[in-house]
Amino acid sequence: MFGSSPFANIPVVVKNLLIINIIFFIATLLFQNAESSPLVEWLGVYYFDSPKFRVWQIVTYMFMHGGIGHIFFNMFALFTFGSSIEYLMGPKRFLNFYLLTGLGALALQMIVQATEVYLITGSITIDPATYVSDDAEALRTLSGIYFGTMVGASGAIFGLLIAFGMLFPNAELMMIFFPVPIKAKYMIPVYIVLELFLGVYKIQGDSVAHFAHLGGALFGFLLIKMWGLRGPRGFI
Repeated sequence: MFGSSPFANIPVVVKNLLIINIIFFIATLLFQNAESSPLVEWLGVYYFDSPKFRVWQIVTYMFMHGGIGHIFFNMFALFTFGSSIEYLMGPKRFLNFYLLTGLGALALQMIVQATEVYLITGSITIDPATYVSDDAEALRTLSGIYFGTMVGASGAIFGLLIAFGMLFPNAELMMIFFPVPIKAKYMIPVYIVLELFLGVYKIQGDSVAHFAHLGGALFGFLLIKMWGLRGPRGFI
């Protein structure tokens, strides 16, 4: 007798999102060369004014990941929080929620990038090939914006985190490095504030798109409010 599938008890949308993300990650590894994977350049998302930007990237970036740790933590969170939320919302609404928070994450990230470009150049669009400046730091910033790619499901995952905190506020969670149960309504807001701090006070060498995380959380909050969703008794 064959054992049951490890995906048997996972709700349908979460299950398919897990599978798609894993397939994309394996494909990234298979097509990786000495420097990087061409799939990251093709399917990761660039600033909207970058010569490397393509319209499909606004969706495909959500399924790309930069390393095993990146995909592991995102998929672990998708399984942990997404399953309960999908059971509550239903498959169709959950999928809409996931994709919309991913798009919201990208929207806020691009607004922040456009603001940075404007403060440096006086415009949100430039020709990076011909733009000149005596400010080396400004040129590095512009190069990072125009030629740096963003990948990962983290924006949508932060949407799930905020939704879980709103729908299951009294559920107890534990962090790996702080194994003490804390209610979601306390832990998740602290996590959001930490992301805001890291986004505003940039730490050298930190390449994480913290404002994308905040954008996913913001859109998640707004969608839960707009849809008038409430959690089950016992978690409110």
